[in-house]
Amino acid sequence: MMMKQTYQTYKQQSVMTMTSTEMLTMLYDGILKELYLVEKAFEGKNYAEINRGLQKIQRILNHLKTTLDMNYDIAKNLMSLYDYFSWIVTQANLKKDPAKLGEVAEMISELKESYIQADRKARMHA
Repeated sequence: MMMKQTYQTYKQQSVMTMTSTEMLTMLYDGILKELYLVEKAFEGKNYAEINRGLQKIQRILNHLKTTLDMNYDIAKNLMSLYDYFSWIVTQANLKKDPAKLGEVAEMISELKESYIQADRKARMHA
């Protein structure tokens, strides 16, 4: 019990001290991890796991949407993209069809890499 509490405290502190890029990377990694697990669940026809994973992806996407600063054009573009991802995830869950989930994984990977590169450039100029 003590180890679990210590781990939870460590985890909470590490999240609290993350940069925005680290937090975004962690959220994107969470989506990618769940997409992988959902893919495996589709292979095994484990519908409970499919539903769990796709709902978790939806929660992460909803969190990402709520953190956007809509004063910037890029935020509006990201909102549209996150809405599109949410639609694909919902359709995959409703129809139990993973056909477009690979597209989401590819685009999330590209977004993640773009943020990492932008952060590196910003740190170099700071």
